[in-house]
Parts: sequence; C-alpha cells; structure tokens
Amino acid sequence: MAGNMKAVKLRIKSVQSTMQITKAMQLVAASKLRKAKEKADQSKPYLETTLETLTDIANGNTDFRSPFTQSGKNDKWLYVVIAGDRGLAGGYNSNLFKFMEAETKGHEDITVLPIGKKSVEYFKHRNVQLFTEEYSEVAKVTISDCYQIAKLICDAYKNGEYGHIHLCYTNFVSMLSQVPTASSLLPLEDLRSEEKKSDGKAKDLILYEPDSETVFNAIVPEYLAGILYSSINISYASELAARRTAMEAATDNAEEMIDTLSLYYNRARQASITQEITEIVAGATL
Repeated sequence: MAGNMKAVKLRIKSVQSTMQITKAMQLVAASKLRKAKEKADQSKPYLETTLETLTDIANGNTDFRSPFTQSGKNDKWLYVVIAGDRGLAGGYNSNLFKFMEAETKGHEDITVLPIGKKSVEYFKHRNVQLFTEEYSEVAKVTISDCYQIAKLICDAYKNGEYGHIHLCYTNFVSMLSQVPTASSLLPLEDLRSEEKKSDGKAKDLILYEPDSETVFNAIVPEYLAGILYSSINISYASELAARRTAMEAATDNAEEMIDTLSLYYNRARQASITQEITEIVAGATL
C-alpha cells in the first residue's frame, strides 16, 4: 500500500509539472495571438487598394490583354501551402493536410511550394514535387520574402510552367473555429467581370505610362505578395488560436487528473491509517 501511495504521489507531481507547461503555452499563445490578428488586419487596406487598381485597369481598357488574366496553357498545378512550424496545436496541421488531399484529388501533375516546417515534412514524406524549400519556416517569412515568392510564381506562370496557381491556408474565423480554405492566385480571371456601378457622373480617363498592360503586370506581383503576407498572418493567428485551445483543454484535463489522483491518494492514505489503527488495537487486546 505504501509503495502504491508513493507512485500516486509521484504521478501527481508529474502531472502538476506538465500542467504548468501547458498553462504557460496557453498564455504565450494568447499573448501572441493579439499581435498576429493586428498584423493581418493592417494588411487589408493595401489588398483592397491594389485589387481596386487592378480592377479599374482591367475594366477601363477594352483592348486590355495580360498573361495574368488569361487561362493557363497547361494542366499543371502549383499549390502554395501554409502550415505551422510546430505541433501541439490540436488539429491545425492535420486538418489543413486533409483538406489539401481533398483539394488535389484528381489532379495528377501538382507541385507544392511549402511554407512552414510541417508543410515541408508532410509533402517530402509523400514524395510530392516541391517548388522550393527556401521558405520552410513561417516565423521567418517577411514581407520581402512574400514579394520574392510572388515574383517567382508570376514568372513561372508567365513562362507557361504552370496553368493554375492556388493558395491553401487556414482561415481564422473565431477563437474556437479555424477553417482550411483554398483560393486561386493565378489566373486573375474574375477582374473583368466586376462591373462598376455608374453614379451618373463623367468618369475620368486615366492614362498609364508606359501603358495600362505594363502597369497592370507590374502591380500583379505586388498584389499577390499582399495576399501571401496577409494569409501567412491569418494562418499564424489560426495556429496560435488552435494551440491556445489545445493547451487550455490539456490544462483542464491535467487539473481533472490531479483531482482524481488526489482523491485516490487520500482514500489509500485513509485506508492505510485505518489498517494501522486496527492492527494496534488488535495488538493491544492480545
């Protein structure tokens, strides 16, 4: 009985140590989450402005033709997949990869540009062709890196290496909900379909130097870089929210386990004391 009580006591101390770690990770994730959400929100005005400019150029020029608005020349797919650098985030990474499997079903010729250590590990393990491994850590990807990635994929699309370029990441819905999603980066086919609402006023004729197509083609990488940077921040916020939720659940489970073990320990201790008293009383009556 004494040995069993000692094992329970050691187990309680071990769970308490683990609970301190999960509690600390929960607080750190909650602290970083606010900054990540702020960075994601701050990038929205830039995206809205660049998209509005691209739409104005596409709709304002009848003879407008850009390689970025035309359908791809082949059926090769390039996916930019943003995952996490670490685990202990619940189903954050696994849900993204399951979604990715469903998204790529039926596409035989695919290449992946992984962002995040987990993304690199997952696709290398499955022998998927990788575009580059240079951006394997989400935490180290800067806005400058996003411009570099955007230029790489724009050049690859313009040269006809890929016919479709998609982005796959986890969208932050709320603290308790993070949903994997995919969106098309290239081609930009829906820009010309957005009709400008007429307000009855004469529209200004905008002249672009050297011409509208050149300006449009120069803005596209900037626009895609903004999408990548915003998506990385949203994905990072989603990862932090998932980790916070997972660590909160782990802390609650640890507290429940400690209560159960403490109850078992107290019962065993009470039984041991009762047995000792019984033996003393029995010895005294002999």
